[in-house]
Amino acid sequence: MEKNARYWIEKLQLEPHPEGGYFRQTYRSEVVIAREALPAGFSGARAASTAIYFLLEAKNFSAFHRLRSDEVWHFYAGEPLMVHAMDPAGKCSSIRLGRDLDAGEVPQAIVSAGGWFASHVADWKSFAVVGCTVAPGFDFEDFEMGKREELVARYPRHRVLIEGLTRA
Repeated sequence: MEKNARYWIEKLQLEPHPEGGYFRQTYRSEVVIAREALPAGFSGARAASTAIYFLLEAKNFSAFHRLRSDEVWHFYAGEPLMVHAMDPAGKCSSIRLGRDLDAGEVPQAIVSAGGWFASHVADWKSFAVVGCTVAPGFDFEDFEMGKREELVARYPRHRVLIEGLTRA
């Protein structure tokens, strides 16, 4: 029996995520990095690392956002996931997260701190289950949701991608 998105949402006990999709935090390091040891911009101490399960399905997408930390994406199940990343200089790359290495997919991808990124299921009809590991650990204080108008003004050559993967 093929497992659908609802199966994974229920079995992994996922909840709606503010940027789109479903998630559940699975790990928060007990090791804490003091504010003074972190790069500029962090407002306080952070866990050394955090991890979540993350599921996207169909036309639901993870809207453009950025973090102060690096994020490692891991593919687990479903169909390939597209991760679109723009560095601060405006260079855009697309990573196809999946398990078919012969088709150019990769089972793991890194989004560097400070870059804008968004994701969606490659075929827009299925679902993908992935994991995201953040170091220093994720905190909503370090999360910024992209605003369509501002991103288009800053990166006009990526207008179509930005308009398709932002909500406001």
